[in-house]
Amino acid sequence: MKKLVLLAVLAALSACSQKAEESKDSAAAPAETAAPVAAANPGTAPGSYDVKMADGTAASTVINADGTYVDTDAKGNTVKKGKFAHKDGKDCFDPDGDEAEACWGLSPVAADGSFTATAPDGMTVTVTPRKS
Repeated sequence: MKKLVLLAVLAALSACSQKAEESKDSAAAPAETAAPVAAANPGTAPGSYDVKMADGTAASTVINADGTYVDTDAKGNTVKKGKFAHKDGKDCFDPDGDEAEACWGLSPVAADGSFTATAPDGMTVTVTPRKS
């Protein structure tokens, strides 16, 4: 049980774009063959993300530490920008202007840090943290 909790914590940390260092002690421990555990999604951390729509269209989102975001299309053109917040287990984007805030439901985080996000209208996208 303790190892499952540890795996979940490590997966959550990797989802927040934090790098973990392996300790020398863990290298000496015998490896277990267990299925990967999907970590609960704590909300999207500040950083850069690639977004893939269901039709294959690519875009990107940058979430800034000051609570703002910028969405760009595949050509790098700004599509939307505004305020970002994590509310009630969802990522909420409030675009500048008159457009209403949209809160996206989040799937558990996969081992590679990716997850799916579902808009209020049911549209689902795959979100992958950019490697620096």
